[in-house]
Amino acid sequence: MTDEARTGHGAHDAAGRTPSDFTDGGHGAPESRHADSSGPEFSRPEFLPAGEGAPSQAEQPDNDGWSQLGAPPGRGRWGGRQGQPELFRHDDGEPPAGEGVQGQGYAESWGDPSGRPRYDTAVFAAHQAPPPPPPTQAFGLGPGWAPPPGGPGLAGSFGGPASAAVRGPRTATLVVLAVVIALLASLLGSVGTYLLTKPTGSGRDPSYSLGNAPTGSNARPPDSVAGVASKVLPSVVSLAVEGGTSSNTGSGFLIKGGYVVTNNHVVAGADPSGRIQIQFNNRKSTSAVVVGRDPESDLAVVKPAETFGAPEITLGNSDNVVVGDPVIAIGSPLGLTGTVTSGIVSSLNRPVQAGEENNSETTWLSAVQTDAAINPGNSGGPLVNGNGEVIGVNSAIATLGRSVGGQSGSIGLGFAIPVNHARRVAQELITTGKAKKSRIGVAIDPTYQGVGVRIATEAKQGGQPIEPNGPAAQAGLKPGDVILEVDGIVLQDGNELIALVRNRAPGEKLSVKYQRGGQENTATVTVGTAPDQPAPEPS
Repeated sequence: MTDEARTGHGAHDAAGRTPSDFTDGGHGAPESRHADSSGPEFSRPEFLPAGEGAPSQAEQPDNDGWSQLGAPPGRGRWGGRQGQPELFRHDDGEPPAGEGVQGQGYAESWGDPSGRPRYDTAVFAAHQAPPPPPPTQAFGLGPGWAPPPGGPGLAGSFGGPASAAVRGPRTATLVVLAVVIALLASLLGSVGTYLLTKPTGSGRDPSYSLGNAPTGSNARPPDSVAGVASKVLPSVVSLAVEGGTSSNTGSGFLIKGGYVVTNNHVVAGADPSGRIQIQFNNRKSTSAVVVGRDPESDLAVVKPAETFGAPEITLGNSDNVVVGDPVIAIGSPLGLTGTVTSGIVSSLNRPVQAGEENNSETTWLSAVQTDAAINPGNSGGPLVNGNGEVIGVNSAIATLGRSVGGQSGSIGLGFAIPVNHARRVAQELITTGKAKKSRIGVAIDPTYQGVGVRIATEAKQGGQPIEPNGPAAQAGLKPGDVILEVDGIVLQDGNELIALVRNRAPGEKLSVKYQRGGQENTATVTVGTAPDQPAPEPS
């Protein structure tokens, strides 16, 4: 069946009849025929809901089982002209039989299962004449006809002129469509790129690159840590000492005349027949000999056989150092030559015991304290200020090794011998082979627990509490006096007094505040020299 037959637009039966053939007087408007009418009148198509076989109220069957229109019960039809085939509708797919049927035609029906009207088309027997050709023009719509397919504005469709132009989409619609297409193309391109370039399961990407390193310069300002280090490093050496079955390593620095200053405890193992090997910053090595050493100050001077053109270092003034000054420690900690660490001066005049504990060559020194990392092997190396001038000789570190589980290493507390003291001792060792020892001629009472340091009241091991005619006696001090301050520094114990005195050169004057009988007094003490003792022989 065609769409025209289904919709009723331009419909005709097999005999070539159209709806107009069934109108009254040919005026184009089908008229309704009621069930009680008779005669060969024409009626509008009658529609039954889909799935219903019973005739409508207008087509109740007669006693013989046929409707007044001559159709079997349960079958509907279009009325037709006399002598022409009638259009029948049926629900069981079988053509009607018996009386009242013109020819052997029958109607085929279809409909919407929802119950909307079904549309009928005529099917006729083969013995009838062939249908005439279809009309050349579509018939206009009449009341009760369905709307034309495609709407009234389509060219060549019912309800509008055949020559009407087809109306295209609006510009806005085209723009939106173009944007959607562009977005889809971009998305598909991105997905394709990802699929082509995504890393493989191994994580390797042959096209991966981090680019080139940025350009720059390794030049640094002279007053920066790097600038100071580049200036000082050529004057710093590392020492490897072998003596008997022991060996030791340390650091040192080159001073005027090609001498190297270091710690006494670094080179003590080479005396009297040991061997010292010195390596310079340019990695050239040479042998060296001990010129002199002073266990009391923990200082020594050695002479290398060759300096390889290394520059001498500049000595500063430790009296100008204040807490908070930036400092740099350079040396060979743990044998790692040319190591540079930086920090600040964290304290001054700190009494520190240098050398090995319970050794006859241990000493107390009034040290410069720093938080620059210092470790074993830094001993004898320089502690320099921001100008690259030596302000101390690294000599000791505070560790937990003596009190907690034998731990050792830097904990941020390092100590250096003030360079003013090292300058005097080094000069004396080079000129005489030994260093003078500073004394004020008093014996300290180790049992005193009060504030300050009390002078002993009794002789001990044949020695008097105050040396007769010594520096303290000449200043008016007496046994039992309590020394409270030296040069404005409040004393905490006897070791601090010893360290302060030993850092002063013979002939220097000390301002001493002391207490006697509950009264405070002040005296000026001139530092003296201890009796000469045999100096360690150089190797």
